[in-house]
Amino acid sequence: MKINFSLNNENIVVDTSPDTALSAILRENGIFSAKKGCDKGFCGACTVLLNNRPVPSCIVPVAMVRNSSVITLEYFCNTEDFKDIQAGFKSAGVELCGYCNAGKVFEAYDIIYKIEHPNRNYIAKQVSYFPCNCTETETLVNGIILAANNRRKRLEKLSQGKVNGKK
Repeated sequence: MKINFSLNNENIVVDTSPDTALSAILRENGIFSAKKGCDKGFCGACTVLLNNRPVPSCIVPVAMVRNSSVITLEYFCNTEDFKDIQAGFKSAGVELCGYCNAGKVFEAYDIIYKIEHPNRNYIAKQVSYFPCNCTETETLVNGIILAANNRRKRLEKLSQGKVNGKK
């Protein structure tokens, strides 16, 4: 079955069984940030943005992404939102071990995209859905709060017409 979708802002068509996991299609297309993990949707290692929402690509049948947008960490790393998250994580001491990076980054993005001033309890609840063995929850919460602050400041500068500190 031919299935078309946008992968990292490029339209592609795959010819595969509709129940093939999106993670398998990503690997076939040279995308390795969506790691092979638990294959049950719990570990966060295979997380991608599907229509701007984080999903575990290992449990998403490729038929569900027809006419949709899929963004992987490879592409997202070139965005201003990623820079906000990366700086927040670095300031808080969040480790990016390589295994669960996509889960941490896309969960952070989802939180700060939806809520301008997320509170600690909300963030802690959201990040509790996938286990992260390389970063303590409190450290991750702090990193997301700092990322939200970074994003808010950047967007305020943009709304004031300032770019790179100049008006």
